[in-house]
Amino acid sequence: MPPTTAPDSVSLTRDDIASWPKAELHCHLDGSMRLETMLDIAETDGKRAVLPADSVAGLRDELRAVEASGTLEAYLAWFEYTIPLLQTRQALRRAAYELAADNAAENVRYLEVRYSPILHVEEGLSLEQVNDAVLDGLARAENDLDITTSLIICGLRDRFESASMRLAELAVEYQHEGVVAFDLAGGEAGNPPKGHLHAFYRARNNLLNLTIHAGEDWGPDSIRQALFYCGAHRIGHGISLRTDPELMQYFANHRIPLEICPTSNVDTQAVPSLEAHPIETYVRSDIPVTVNTDNRLFSRTTMTEELWRVYQHCNLEARHLREIALNGFRYAFLPYAQKQSLLRTVTEAFPMQKTPETPLW
Repeated sequence: MPPTTAPDSVSLTRDDIASWPKAELHCHLDGSMRLETMLDIAETDGKRAVLPADSVAGLRDELRAVEASGTLEAYLAWFEYTIPLLQTRQALRRAAYELAADNAAENVRYLEVRYSPILHVEEGLSLEQVNDAVLDGLARAENDLDITTSLIICGLRDRFESASMRLAELAVEYQHEGVVAFDLAGGEAGNPPKGHLHAFYRARNNLLNLTIHAGEDWGPDSIRQALFYCGAHRIGHGISLRTDPELMQYFANHRIPLEICPTSNVDTQAVPSLEAHPIETYVRSDIPVTVNTDNRLFSRTTMTEELWRVYQHCNLEARHLREIALNGFRYAFLPYAQKQSLLRTVTEAFPMQKTPETPLW
């Protein structure tokens, strides 16, 4: 039976969070591979020289240095170990399947995977062949496991807008075949969102959902451009939003969700520590917040771990964490009726009762 105590007095354990149904809205395919798979693909495809070690233990030791990256650009440099391995249909299909399987194993019911297909054409695959392979891997996982998946295609802010336009066109081409949104990712400083304005207009004019990495490594002007130039429906990270009180109020008033990735934000030094993370400020300012992994491999994390770290270090109560977990479903890029059906199902799985102070909806 659910406890009868008010949510404020509930004390959570890590096992409680592990048992919750969860949604992951910000997870990069090429930042979330299994170490064993990296080694296997490197051996099979003759790419052992790509990796800095030849064992799981060795790779794990090497990747501990990610937490000392210090900048977003240094953090992104770690992708040089995974992207060369994801250049074949088999590798892409496997990585997508395993990512969904790893999420399903910790009771993630809904998963949005994002990636940039243009990074996976170095050995002759077309953008369509790349995307088909990833979608096939996710579809196989859905068939085998209790998980629903969607795909987000990313433009790259350090490429010419012509590349982003081609990726936006690809997203439009696949919008009824598993692709639900268009994104802009990559090194933020000096690469403003408005430089990709026409690509986002193409996606928006074709009724695609939009999410943009903004405010991670640059100030709130990046967030304003993402919203008001490019039309973003969600913002990835949004750490610098806290420096713009008027914009924070706009987020609260218009229910614009943030895709917060706490461990990644520490790794890139967007924040110096979890204790210094602005997630508490956002939650207590009534801004919709979701918690996500960003890169399960490089940030050495899971959805359960991210929520548990927030609960331990960010001065939020059980009722806040519950709302954050539910927000992952509320702000999913799913059709409204499907989203509401999923929400009704997962809400019943949470142990805390609804009270007047903590409405479910």
